[in-house]
Amino acid sequence: MPRITELSEHDLTEQRSRFYAAAVPAATLEDVKSELARRKKRYHKARHHCWACRVRDENGQIVEQARDDGEVGRPGMKLLELLRQRDLEGLLVVSRFFGGIKLGPGGVGRAFRDAAFGTLESKSQ
Repeated sequence: MPRITELSEHDLTEQRSRFYAAAVPAATLEDVKSELARRKKRYHKARHHCWACRVRDENGQIVEQARDDGEVGRPGMKLLELLRQRDLEGLLVVSRFFGGIKLGPGGVGRAFRDAAFGTLESKSQ
């Protein structure tokens, strides 16, 4: 199974909300936790930090996790779907700065997905 081997970032603005996405190499859940802590510190004013990961446990089995961080539209699952579609191991994380305009559940989910998709596309070019 392919892995995310290098950090890739992408920014997206959707109706004044800013989405900062990253595809991050992560081999274990500990790697995921430490990277999330770094992103939360870096983007400490972001309202939400949604993420998904596919990593291996100590037995070599794939572990999948996704978190919405209180955001509507199930963005964590949208990120996990991107990892599954590409059969990738690693971490996708998107930090959102709210711009004052509500996007609704569908708009929020699409914006998180599009931001993460941008990181994967920039990485593959």
